Amino acid sequence: MSALGPRIEEARIVDLFAGSGALGLEALSRGAQEVVFVERDRGALDALEGNVASLGAGDRSRIVRDDVFRFLARVGETPYDLALADPPYGKGYAARLFELAAAQPFARELWVEHRSGEPLPAIRELRDRRYGDTTLTIWEIPE
Repeated sequence: MSALGPRIEEARIVDLFAGSGALGLEALSRGAQEVVFVERDRGALDALEGNVASLGAGDRSRIVRDDVFRFLARVGETPYDLALADPPYGKGYAARLFELAAAQPFARELWVEHRSGEPLPAIRELRDRRYGDTTLTIWEIPE
């Protein structure tokens, strides 16, 4: 999160494959204007709802129970400043997120955590930071 620096302040963020909400809740604690959490797993949603409530973050967040790709197909172009994603490994979801963002930009920046070495689309502007078996790939999507 510290790598995002001041870009978080007042940003509209979508936390994809939100799980317990750790990424989005951290963004809220650092000054994000709003976070939309997208998750479909009932157990993860229960944890997410509990975390949002216990941190008193309900007024600046929205929880959406849906498949991430179905949700993104409905949002239109560039409704978010920042998209954070930590999809399940080994399912090709990281590549699908970048492909979808190329076809229909849903955020100004896309930050995706994935397994190191996982194939991604050949997008020239992608930057990455490797942390052992995990890589964080970042794309500042051209307007």
